Amino acid sequence: MVSPSEMAEKQRRVNALLDRTGSDALLLTGTDNFAWFTCGGSSYVNQAAESGVGALLIHRDRKTLITNNVERGRLLDEEMDGQGFIEEAPRWTEDAVDAIVARVAPGQKIISDLPSSIATSLPNEVVALRRSLTPEEVTRYCALGRDVGEAIGEACMLIEPGVTEYEVAATLANEHYVRGIVPIVVLIAADARLRQYRHPLPTMNQVTRIVMLVVCGRRHGMIVSATRLVHFGQMEDELLRKHKAVTAVDAAFIAATKPGARIGKVFKTGLEAYRAEGFPDEWKLHHQGGPTGYAARDYRATADVKEVVAPYQAFAWNPSITGTKSEDTIIAAPEGPEIISLSPSFPTLEVEIGGRKLRRSEILVR
Repeated sequence: MVSPSEMAEKQRRVNALLDRTGSDALLLTGTDNFAWFTCGGSSYVNQAAESGVGALLIHRDRKTLITNNVERGRLLDEEMDGQGFIEEAPRWTEDAVDAIVARVAPGQKIISDLPSSIATSLPNEVVALRRSLTPEEVTRYCALGRDVGEAIGEACMLIEPGVTEYEVAATLANEHYVRGIVPIVVLIAADARLRQYRHPLPTMNQVTRIVMLVVCGRRHGMIVSATRLVHFGQMEDELLRKHKAVTAVDAAFIAATKPGARIGKVFKTGLEAYRAEGFPDEWKLHHQGGPTGYAARDYRATADVKEVVAPYQAFAWNPSITGTKSEDTIIAAPEGPEIISLSPSFPTLEVEIGGRKLRRSEILVR
């Protein structure tokens, strides 16, 4: 059952945006924003789709689900039961969203999250609505983080030398699906491919000595990201040095992610850590992550970002040094960043920054 207080808070945020822009209604067609406003509803059929099979038209005093006769039942029964939406669900041959909006809100000023012929698109302003997680979202997100951490950790325990990257991907995906999590990103790289590619889609390449597993897992619309590495046999000193360095960089990013901190400054803190660890140029080979929650990343952080970290905003930093990487998902709580996706089956090391000790995942040796 969806919390009335969570629904009320999200309506309040929408109303404030309508007031700031002098608008009558907000049209949400993105799958991420549908999930946010419905407190976890899934509007997609194709899980990679940017816009779903249901749209929301939100006024100050009413909210309307726009869909069709094919999708109506599932959406109302399983994704938004009891949330008080008015229905606009014509036959699937007549379900053009913009035409329906024009009919039900004639002459009104509409703003939207995605481009629309009937509305003014304000994507950044809409993303800002979901920046600070509600207490109910924090609870769901922490549960998801715990399960993603457990799932990727268990997958690492199950793989063996000789399997293909596709088989590793299947194991990783299965560990998430059995926990009710959809793995929307699965990246796998073994041995030479780990040193060559930052975004390695799985192939028929076989695991010999080392393999990296990367996942973005989605449940109730929220997404948690994590990376783990498994090594078979004794590791080389150079790999140990690189991984210790990348975890120190990751810890620097995490420790600096405090409410009120400018995200561009957090990014620069990470770059300083790369230099301090002796790898000043590795950051240029891969983006470093950024805000997350209802998208794998709301945007990629850079030194030029002027936005500040909001209380209870989610982040996933993902620094990498050739051949290794460190990544987990965190919540920027006022009392300090909380890492929500650690794997209980994984060895960790403690990195101390400013008197605070942060646990980061080591490479699992099997």
